Amino acid sequence: MRICVVAEHASTRFGGEAILPVHYFRLLRSRGVQCWLVAHTRTRSEVLALFPQDTDRILFVPDLWIQKLLYRLSGYLPRRLAESTLGLVNQLITQFCQRKIVCRLIRVHRVDVIHQPIPVAPRFPSVMFGLGVPVVIGPLNGGMEYPPAFRRSEAWMSRVAVAFARLFTNTGNTLLPGKKNASVVLVANSRTRQALPSGIRGRVIELVENGIDIGVWQGSSNDAKSAIPRFVFIGRLVDWKALDVVIRALKNVPSAELEVIGDGPMLEAWRSLAAELGVEHRIHFIGWQPQPKCAARLRAADALLLPSLYECGGAVVLEAMAMGKPVIATRWGGPADYLDASCGILVEPVSYSGLVAGFAEAMQKMADSPGLAQSMGAAGRERAVRNFDWQRKIDQVIEIYRSLAAKQDLPIEVNDELVSPAAVSQHN
Repeated sequence: MRICVVAEHASTRFGGEAILPVHYFRLLRSRGVQCWLVAHTRTRSEVLALFPQDTDRILFVPDLWIQKLLYRLSGYLPRRLAESTLGLVNQLITQFCQRKIVCRLIRVHRVDVIHQPIPVAPRFPSVMFGLGVPVVIGPLNGGMEYPPAFRRSEAWMSRVAVAFARLFTNTGNTLLPGKKNASVVLVANSRTRQALPSGIRGRVIELVENGIDIGVWQGSSNDAKSAIPRFVFIGRLVDWKALDVVIRALKNVPSAELEVIGDGPMLEAWRSLAAELGVEHRIHFIGWQPQPKCAARLRAADALLLPSLYECGGAVVLEAMAMGKPVIATRWGGPADYLDASCGILVEPVSYSGLVAGFAEAMQKMADSPGLAQSMGAAGRERAVRNFDWQRKIDQVIEIYRSLAAKQDLPIEVNDELVSPAAVSQHN
């Protein structure tokens, strides 16, 4: 079985979905699967350093001048407007360049299955069609908006442009029918399934988008604790992460400290907010950190905070759960899919002031009840290992690959697991 993983980006540093193709390639190679990775050259040095034994299996498309120009121009637009216009064009250019490489791999190395795990947006067109081999796309994750109370906090131009772009979703996916023609489209949840373009011909299977590397994200009963309640935020410092919510909440939890791990365009604005509120001495901005250092920081914290207003996934929630740490998050999007009352506190986004008050109340509750934090953390660890371990996820993906490569019936979903039809028949 020969697999080609093709992705816009492959990186542990970019954040978000860019880490997904890294995990697929890493785990497939660790299982001895003949696998190739095709990505953009922006992350060339990082990827080659991650896989020094597989440099002959990693191919890159060049960074064209037009892409550099589009990227610079997109910086002047609101995020979602940039993604649905210039970002879309930029990624399609990359995909067309990747398509040439993929065709060569199919011809020279007789690749059996193409897997395109990102972009995870369900409506984004794919040019991986007409290749003569089965194509797997996803798991996709999207189909969401900001919470109703926060819709107007997004620029009106961005809202209008995104709505306009969605009118042409089906046309775009008809002209570039990679998703429509894919053998399998993986979706993270029913919300994403409903957001798919019409006319999908292949099998649609639900499979969680994110996973956790248990080897990296693991806690200990001997974790060192500070005498001062300590919370941690991990993520890009961009507006929709709503770090300002927990900065304001911290003012009402005078005994606690906050550690902010990440970097981004909102850094200085949020530093200024902390100073304005008089809490700058209790907030520590430490910048971007590699995963092992993030794990060490999280290990010493009491809980993870994620006030994001637009989080389709939220891998950091799973990572905290795997380390036995409770999570306080906005009840919206991915965190609401991962957490329940046994392992975290979800705050309703009814209003901005309500969200601030809800986070402050939850933080104080954790600070006052170490036993509650410990029991929630233990429940989260059990839930994460049971449902979100990357090793179990890759087992399910390999089962799909094998079925497609052998032209057999696809696995059947039984109790949220993918089971081969033969196994079901034997059981019956």
